[in-house]
Amino acid sequence: MTTRAIVLVVLAGGLIGCADSGPVPSGPEEGLLAGPAVAFHALTPATFTATDLGTLGGNLSQASAINIRGQVVGMSSTFPSRIGSQAFLWESGTMTDLGTLELRFNEAHDINDRGQVVGHSQVTAGYHAFLWEAGTMRDLGTLGGNFSVAYGINNRGQIVGSSDYAFGSDRPVLWQNGALTDLNAMSGSWGRAMDINDRGQVVGFSQVSNGETHAVLWESGTMIDLGTLGGNYSEAHAINNNGQVVGRSKLAGGEYRAFLWQSGTMIDLGTLGGNLSDAYGINDRGHVVGHSALATRESRAFLWESGVMTDLGTLGGTSSRASDISERGQVVGVSRLANGEFHAALWTR
Repeated sequence: MTTRAIVLVVLAGGLIGCADSGPVPSGPEEGLLAGPAVAFHALTPATFTATDLGTLGGNLSQASAINIRGQVVGMSSTFPSRIGSQAFLWESGTMTDLGTLELRFNEAHDINDRGQVVGHSQVTAGYHAFLWEAGTMRDLGTLGGNFSVAYGINNRGQIVGSSDYAFGSDRPVLWQNGALTDLNAMSGSWGRAMDINDRGQVVGFSQVSNGETHAVLWESGTMIDLGTLGGNYSEAHAINNNGQVVGRSKLAGGEYRAFLWQSGTMIDLGTLGGNLSDAYGINDRGHVVGHSALATRESRAFLWESGVMTDLGTLGGTSSRASDISERGQVVGVSRLANGEFHAALWTR
Protein backbone atom coordinates (compact mmCIF):
# COMPACT_ATOMS: atom_id res chain seq x y z
CA MET A 1 0.00 0.00 0.00
CA THR A 2 1.14 3.58 -0.54
CA THR A 3 0.49 6.91 0.94
CA ARG A 4 1.81 10.34 0.80
CA ALA A 5 1.22 13.40 2.96
CA ILE A 6 0.57 16.01 0.33
CA VAL A 7 -1.53 19.12 0.23
CA LEU A 8 -2.66 21.12 -2.79
CA VAL A 9 -0.52 24.07 -3.69
CA VAL A 10 -2.16 26.12 -6.39
CA LEU A 11 0.46 28.01 -8.32
CA ALA A 12 0.23 30.62 -11.00
CA GLY A 13 -1.20 29.29 -14.21
CA GLY A 14 -3.26 26.64 -12.45
CA LEU A 15 -0.39 24.24 -11.85
CA ILE A 16 -0.72 21.87 -8.91
CA GLY A 17 2.48 21.74 -6.96
CA CYS A 18 3.41 19.15 -4.38
CA ALA A 19 4.25 20.14 -0.86
CA ASP A 20 5.01 17.96 2.08
CA SER A 21 1.99 18.37 4.35
CA GLY A 22 3.05 16.47 7.41
CA PRO A 23 1.96 18.53 10.40
CA VAL A 24 5.16 17.67 12.24
CA PRO A 25 8.11 20.09 11.88
CA SER A 26 9.76 19.79 8.49
CA GLY A 27 13.38 18.96 7.84
CA PRO A 28 15.78 20.48 5.32
CA GLU A 29 14.31 22.31 2.37
CA GLU A 30 12.93 19.87 -0.14
CA GLY A 31 14.70 19.22 -3.41
CA LEU A 32 14.53 16.54 -6.03
CA LEU A 33 16.48 14.18 -8.18
CA ALA A 34 19.49 13.97 -10.35
CA GLY A 35 20.91 12.07 -13.30
CA PRO A 36 20.55 12.14 -17.07
CA ALA A 37 17.16 13.34 -18.24
CA VAL A 38 15.11 10.74 -20.10
CA ALA A 39 12.51 11.80 -22.65
CA PHE A 40 9.24 9.90 -23.03
CA HIS A 41 6.32 10.61 -25.33
CA ALA A 42 3.02 11.13 -23.54
CA LEU A 43 0.10 9.02 -24.73
CA THR A 44 -3.37 10.47 -25.16
CA PRO A 45 -5.44 10.46 -21.96
CA ALA A 46 -8.48 9.28 -23.93
CA THR A 47 -7.89 5.64 -22.88
CA PHE A 48 -8.81 6.53 -19.28
CA THR A 49 -12.06 7.61 -17.68
CA ALA A 50 -11.84 10.11 -14.81
CA THR A 51 -14.58 10.03 -12.15
CA ASP A 52 -15.28 12.85 -9.69
CA LEU A 53 -15.58 11.31 -6.20
CA GLY A 54 -17.24 14.43 -4.81
CA THR A 55 -16.78 15.98 -1.36
CA LEU A 56 -18.25 15.87 2.13
CA GLY A 57 -20.13 19.08 1.40
CA GLY A 58 -17.29 21.50 0.82
CA ASN A 59 -15.48 22.58 -2.32
CA LEU A 60 -12.22 20.63 -1.92
CA SER A 61 -11.25 16.98 -1.68
CA GLN A 62 -8.28 14.79 -2.58
CA ALA A 63 -7.74 11.03 -2.63
CA SER A 64 -4.58 9.58 -1.12
CA ALA A 65 -4.85 5.81 -1.51
CA ILE A 66 -6.91 2.92 -2.94
CA ASN A 67 -6.94 -0.79 -2.06
CA ILE A 68 -7.67 -3.96 -4.04
CA ARG A 69 -11.38 -3.67 -3.17
CA GLY A 70 -11.64 -0.21 -4.72
CA GLN A 71 -12.01 1.55 -1.35
CA VAL A 72 -10.54 5.06 -1.47
CA VAL A 73 -9.37 7.31 1.35
CA GLY A 74 -8.32 10.93 1.55
CA MET A 75 -9.52 14.27 2.88
CA SER A 76 -12.41 16.61 2.13
CA SER A 77 -13.67 19.95 3.30
CA THR A 78 -17.15 19.85 4.79
CA PHE A 79 -18.44 23.42 4.45
CA PRO A 80 -17.31 25.92 1.78
CA SER A 81 -17.36 28.79 4.27
CA ARG A 82 -15.51 27.02 7.11
CA ILE A 83 -11.90 26.08 7.68
CA GLY A 84 -11.28 22.42 8.33
CA SER A 85 -11.06 19.04 6.66
CA GLN A 86 -12.20 15.51 7.40
CA ALA A 87 -10.76 12.10 6.60
CA PHE A 88 -13.03 10.12 4.29
CA LEU A 89 -13.61 6.60 3.03
CA TRP A 90 -15.21 6.36 -0.43
CA GLU A 91 -16.80 3.10 -1.52
CA SER A 92 -19.34 2.21 -4.22
CA GLY A 93 -20.21 5.84 -4.87
CA THR A 94 -20.57 6.94 -1.25
CA MET A 95 -18.12 9.16 0.66
CA THR A 96 -18.16 8.60 4.43
CA ASP A 97 -16.74 10.92 7.10
CA LEU A 98 -14.39 8.88 9.34
CA GLY A 99 -14.74 11.23 12.30
CA THR A 100 -11.99 12.77 14.40
CA LEU A 101 -9.89 12.22 17.50
CA GLU A 102 -10.75 15.67 18.87
CA LEU A 103 -10.72 18.67 16.51
CA ARG A 104 -11.64 19.41 12.91
CA PHE A 105 -8.46 18.94 10.86
CA ASN A 106 -8.02 15.31 9.80
CA GLU A 107 -6.64 13.41 6.83
CA ALA A 108 -6.51 9.73 5.82
CA HIS A 109 -3.25 8.75 4.09
CA ASP A 110 -3.50 5.02 3.41
CA ILE A 111 -5.76 1.97 3.45
CA ASN A 112 -4.83 -1.70 3.30
CA ASP A 113 -6.76 -4.55 1.70
CA ARG A 114 -8.44 -5.31 5.05
CA GLY A 115 -9.99 -1.83 5.09
CA GLN A 116 -7.80 -0.48 7.91
CA VAL A 117 -7.16 3.24 7.46
CA VAL A 118 -4.32 5.39 8.82
CA GLY A 119 -3.72 9.12 8.88
CA HIS A 120 -3.52 12.02 11.29
CA SER A 121 -6.04 13.98 13.30
CA GLN A 122 -5.87 17.26 15.15
CA VAL A 123 -5.86 17.13 18.95
CA THR A 124 -5.70 19.93 21.47
CA ALA A 125 -1.90 20.00 21.65
CA GLY A 126 -1.02 19.13 18.06
CA TYR A 127 -1.66 16.24 15.64
CA HIS A 128 -1.70 12.52 16.36
CA ALA A 129 -1.54 9.50 14.07
CA PHE A 130 -4.65 7.37 13.98
CA LEU A 131 -5.77 3.89 12.99
CA TRP A 132 -9.42 3.61 11.88
CA GLU A 133 -11.11 0.23 11.61
CA ALA A 134 -14.66 -1.07 11.99
CA GLY A 135 -15.99 2.43 12.57
CA THR A 136 -13.57 3.39 15.36
CA MET A 137 -10.65 5.85 15.21
CA ARG A 138 -7.82 5.06 17.64
CA ASP A 139 -5.05 7.43 18.72
CA LEU A 140 -1.63 5.85 18.03
CA GLY A 141 0.26 8.23 20.28
CA THR A 142 3.69 9.84 19.87
CA LEU A 143 7.32 9.44 20.91
CA GLY A 144 6.65 11.93 23.69
CA GLY A 145 6.08 15.10 21.71
CA ASN A 146 2.91 16.66 20.33
CA PHE A 147 2.98 15.32 16.77
CA SER A 148 2.73 12.05 14.91
CA VAL A 149 1.47 11.08 11.46
CA ALA A 150 0.74 7.62 10.04
CA TYR A 151 1.53 7.57 6.33
CA GLY A 152 1.40 3.88 5.39
CA ILE A 153 -0.06 0.54 6.46
CA ASN A 154 0.58 -2.91 4.99
CA ASN A 155 -1.69 -5.95 4.90
CA ARG A 156 -0.10 -7.28 8.11
CA GLY A 157 -1.26 -4.18 9.98
CA GLN A 158 2.23 -2.69 10.40
CA ILE A 159 2.10 1.11 10.27
CA VAL A 160 4.82 3.64 9.46
CA GLY A 161 5.04 7.39 9.73
CA SER A 162 6.77 10.07 11.75
CA SER A 163 6.68 11.46 15.26
CA ASP A 164 8.63 13.75 17.54
CA TYR A 165 10.02 13.52 21.04
CA ALA A 166 9.39 16.27 23.56
CA PHE A 167 12.37 17.96 21.87
CA GLY A 168 13.92 17.72 18.42
CA SER A 169 12.71 17.06 14.88
CA ASP A 170 10.73 14.36 13.08
CA ARG A 171 11.78 10.75 13.49
CA PRO A 172 10.74 7.87 11.22
CA VAL A 173 8.63 5.42 13.22
CA LEU A 174 7.04 1.98 13.04
CA TRP A 175 3.93 0.92 14.94
CA GLN A 176 3.51 -2.84 15.42
CA ASN A 177 2.13 -5.10 18.12
CA GLY A 178 1.16 -2.09 20.18
CA ALA A 179 4.71 -0.68 20.28
CA LEU A 180 6.09 2.50 18.69
CA THR A 181 9.69 2.25 17.46
CA ASP A 182 12.06 5.02 16.33
CA LEU A 183 13.73 3.64 13.18
CA ASN A 184 16.63 6.10 13.58
CA ALA A 185 17.15 5.55 17.30
CA MET A 186 20.80 4.57 16.78
CA SER A 187 21.79 7.52 14.58
CA GLY A 188 19.48 10.13 16.06
CA SER A 189 18.89 11.50 12.54
CA TRP A 190 15.68 13.19 11.50
CA GLY A 191 13.51 11.50 8.86
CA ARG A 192 10.09 10.25 7.81
CA ALA A 193 8.89 6.75 6.99
CA MET A 194 6.38 6.98 4.15
CA ASP A 195 5.43 3.42 3.15
CA ILE A 196 5.82 -0.23 4.12
CA ASN A 197 5.31 -3.35 2.00
CA ASP A 198 4.06 -6.75 3.09
CA ARG A 199 7.66 -7.94 3.56
CA GLY A 200 8.18 -5.26 6.20
CA GLN A 201 10.52 -3.14 4.07
CA VAL A 202 10.10 0.56 4.90
CA VAL A 203 10.93 3.54 2.70
CA GLY A 204 11.04 7.27 3.25
CA PHE A 205 13.74 9.89 3.59
CA SER A 206 16.32 10.76 6.21
CA GLN A 207 19.41 12.74 6.92
CA VAL A 208 22.37 10.61 5.83
CA SER A 209 26.05 10.55 6.76
CA ASN A 210 27.06 13.54 4.60
CA GLY A 211 24.31 15.69 6.09
CA GLU A 212 22.09 15.63 3.01
CA THR A 213 18.55 14.29 2.92
CA HIS A 214 18.19 11.16 0.76
CA ALA A 215 15.61 8.52 -0.06
CA VAL A 216 16.26 5.54 2.22
CA LEU A 217 15.18 1.96 2.78
CA TRP A 218 14.97 0.49 6.29
CA GLU A 219 15.35 -3.29 6.33
CA SER A 220 16.36 -5.71 9.10
CA GLY A 221 17.41 -2.86 11.37
CA THR A 222 19.61 -1.19 8.76
CA MET A 223 19.05 2.08 6.90
CA ILE A 224 20.15 1.94 3.25
CA ASP A 225 20.86 5.17 1.35
CA LEU A 226 19.20 4.95 -2.09
CA GLY A 227 21.17 7.90 -3.44
CA THR A 228 20.02 10.59 -5.85
CA LEU A 229 19.91 11.34 -9.57
CA GLY A 230 22.91 13.62 -9.24
CA GLY A 231 21.60 16.32 -6.94
CA ASN A 232 21.75 16.67 -3.17
CA TYR A 233 18.21 15.62 -2.23
CA SER A 234 15.80 12.74 -2.75
CA GLU A 235 12.68 11.24 -1.15
CA ALA A 236 11.13 7.77 -1.39
CA HIS A 237 7.34 7.76 -1.30
CA ALA A 238 6.26 4.17 -1.96
CA ILE A 239 7.49 0.58 -2.23
CA ASN A 240 5.80 -2.48 -3.72
CA ASN A 241 6.09 -6.10 -2.65
CA ASN A 242 8.91 -6.66 -5.15
CA GLY A 243 11.07 -4.05 -3.45
CA GLN A 244 10.73 -1.47 -6.23
CA VAL A 245 10.76 2.08 -4.84
CA VAL A 246 9.45 5.34 -6.29
CA GLY A 247 9.81 8.95 -5.28
CA ARG A 248 11.53 12.10 -6.38
CA SER A 249 15.09 13.36 -6.57
CA LYS A 250 16.95 16.48 -7.49
CA LEU A 251 19.02 16.45 -10.67
CA ALA A 252 22.49 17.98 -10.82
CA GLY A 253 20.88 21.00 -12.46
CA GLY A 254 18.33 21.41 -9.67
CA GLU A 255 15.20 20.09 -11.39
CA TYR A 256 12.87 17.68 -9.62
CA ARG A 257 12.26 14.31 -11.27
CA ALA A 258 10.28 11.16 -10.53
CA PHE A 259 12.42 8.08 -10.04
CA LEU A 260 12.13 4.31 -9.93
CA TRP A 261 14.74 2.52 -7.81
CA GLN A 262 15.28 -1.21 -8.25
CA SER A 263 18.20 -3.58 -7.77
CA GLY A 264 20.43 -0.78 -6.55
CA THR A 265 19.81 1.56 -9.49
CA MET A 266 17.79 4.80 -9.54
CA ILE A 267 16.12 5.55 -12.89
CA ASP A 268 14.83 8.96 -14.05
CA LEU A 269 11.24 8.47 -15.28
CA GLY A 270 11.24 11.66 -17.32
CA THR A 271 8.38 14.16 -17.69
CA LEU A 272 5.35 14.98 -19.83
CA GLY A 273 7.30 17.78 -21.51
CA GLY A 274 7.95 20.10 -18.59
CA ASN A 275 10.91 20.31 -16.23
CA LEU A 276 9.63 18.46 -13.15
CA SER A 277 7.88 15.28 -12.09
CA ASP A 278 7.20 13.30 -8.91
CA ALA A 279 6.15 9.67 -8.30
CA TYR A 280 3.85 8.73 -5.41
CA GLY A 281 2.61 5.19 -5.96
CA ILE A 282 3.60 1.85 -7.49
CA ASN A 283 1.78 -1.49 -7.68
CA ASP A 284 3.26 -4.98 -7.85
CA ARG A 285 3.18 -4.90 -11.66
CA GLY A 286 5.62 -1.98 -11.57
CA HIS A 287 3.10 0.60 -12.76
CA VAL A 288 3.96 4.03 -11.37
CA VAL A 289 1.74 7.07 -10.81
CA GLY A 290 2.44 10.66 -9.92
CA HIS A 291 2.37 14.07 -11.52
CA SER A 292 4.45 15.89 -14.11
CA ALA A 293 4.63 19.37 -15.55
CA LEU A 294 3.66 19.85 -19.16
CA ALA A 295 5.55 22.14 -21.51
CA THR A 296 2.78 24.67 -20.81
CA ARG A 297 3.68 24.54 -17.06
CA GLU A 298 0.38 22.92 -16.12
CA SER A 299 0.63 19.80 -13.97
CA ARG A 300 -0.95 16.46 -14.92
CA ALA A 301 -1.46 13.08 -13.31
CA PHE A 302 0.56 10.38 -15.04
CA LEU A 303 0.79 6.61 -15.31
CA TRP A 304 4.22 5.24 -16.18
CA GLU A 305 4.47 1.69 -17.51
CA SER A 306 6.90 -0.09 -19.82
CA GLY A 307 9.00 3.04 -20.21
CA VAL A 308 6.13 5.27 -21.29
CA MET A 309 4.58 8.12 -19.28
CA THR A 310 0.87 8.67 -20.00
CA ASP A 311 -1.12 11.83 -19.26
CA LEU A 312 -4.26 10.71 -17.40
CA GLY A 313 -6.16 13.90 -18.06
CA THR A 314 -8.39 15.88 -15.70
CA LEU A 315 -11.97 16.33 -14.51
CA GLY A 316 -12.38 19.30 -16.85
CA GLY A 317 -9.84 21.69 -15.41
CA THR A 318 -6.19 22.24 -16.27
CA SER A 319 -4.37 20.31 -13.55
CA SER A 320 -4.35 16.91 -11.86
CA ARG A 321 -2.17 14.66 -9.72
CA ALA A 322 -2.21 10.88 -9.13
CA SER A 323 -1.41 9.60 -5.63
CA ASP A 324 -1.85 5.82 -5.73
CA ILE A 325 -2.55 2.83 -7.98
CA SER A 326 -4.19 -0.45 -6.98
CA GLU A 327 -3.29 -3.98 -8.08
CA ARG A 328 -6.31 -3.75 -10.43
CA GLY A 329 -4.82 -0.67 -12.10
CA GLN A 330 -7.28 1.84 -10.63
CA VAL A 331 -5.64 5.23 -10.01
CA VAL A 332 -6.68 7.89 -7.49
CA GLY A 333 -5.62 11.45 -6.86
CA VAL A 334 -6.99 14.93 -7.34
CA SER A 335 -8.02 17.08 -10.27
CA ARG A 336 -9.12 20.60 -10.91
CA LEU A 337 -12.68 21.00 -12.21
CA ALA A 338 -13.79 23.42 -14.90
CA ASN A 339 -15.15 25.70 -12.16
CA GLY A 340 -11.76 25.86 -10.43
CA GLU A 341 -12.52 23.54 -7.49
CA PHE A 342 -10.26 20.57 -6.70
CA HIS A 343 -11.93 17.19 -6.19
CA ALA A 344 -10.76 13.66 -5.46
CA ALA A 345 -10.55 11.68 -8.70
CA LEU A 346 -10.58 8.04 -9.78
CA TRP A 347 -9.09 7.04 -13.14
CA THR A 348 -9.99 3.72 -14.76
CA ARG A 349 -9.28 2.23 -18.15
